Formats: sequence, structure tokens, C-alpha cells
Amino acid sequence: MTENADGKQLLHLVFGGELKSLGEVRFRNLDDLDIVGIFPDYQSAQLAWRAKAQATVDNAHMRYFIVHLHRLLDPGSDKPARTGEGG
Repeated sequence: MTENADGKQLLHLVFGGELKSLGEVRFRNLDDLDIVGIFPDYQSAQLAWRAKAQATVDNAHMRYFIVHLHRLLDPGSDKPARTGEGG
């Protein structure tokens, strides 16, 4: 089990699909979404994202994304620690 220095898991989802148009993030067919996987850290998610993005570079409408699941599971986890400045 991979955890960061604070002992928290920072899960990341990598997925993608073909967009309806290049100007917005709306998928052509939700049934065809490619769920690449859930990764224990950003670095491994980025490697998977990069591999999928490079493999589909010939299709301009194909896009892959990294979703920071840990931010959805614990919205306060990315707030910086208070330093006492500015109240």
C-alpha cells in the first residue's frame, strides 16, 4: 500500500475517451470510456496517462485525464497548513 509522507493515500484515476468536439469536455459515447485504472500516487498516474495519450496521438478527439480522487474523498486534504499569517 503506497502512502505519502503523512501516511495518507493519494489515489488518482486515469481515464479517457473520444470528445464530441475539441472545444469542450463532452464525450462522444460514455459507454466507450477507457478506464485505465486507479493509481496510488500522481507519478504512476502520470506515466499511465502519458502512455495512453501517446498511443492515441493520431486521434485529435481522444483525450485522457487524471482525476485526483483523494481530493474528492477528503476535500480538505489539499488545504495548506495554517501558518498564523492573516488570521
